[in-house]
Amino acid sequence: MKIKKFIASVLLATMLLFTFAPTASAAKEGRGGLMGFIAGCCFGVRAGAAYNDGKDLHWREWCGLIPYVGIVFSIWNGINGSEGVTTADLATRYGATYY
Repeated sequence: MKIKKFIASVLLATMLLFTFAPTASAAKEGRGGLMGFIAGCCFGVRAGAAYNDGKDLHWREWCGLIPYVGIVFSIWNGINGSEGVTTADLATRYGATYY
C-alpha cells in the first residue's frame, strides 16, 4: 500500500515539475529553471527569489531538508531571528554570496 502512494507521489511531482519548471525557466536568463523551482518549492519564496537574484542557498537551508535533523536547524534559525539577526549580519558573517 505504501509503495502505491509513493509511486503516485513521484508521478504527481514529475507532472508538476514538467508543468511549472519550463515556465520558470522562461522568466530570466541564467537563473530560474529547475534549480529556481526547487529553491522556491523546498525553501520558500525568499530563497527562490534570492537564488534568481544570483545568491546561493546557504548550507543551513540545505540542512533543513534532512529528516529530524532539520528540526534542529529550524530551531537554530528561530533563535537567530529572536536575537534580531539581520541579513546584513549574516552577509558579514558568511559572505555576500548567500545574503
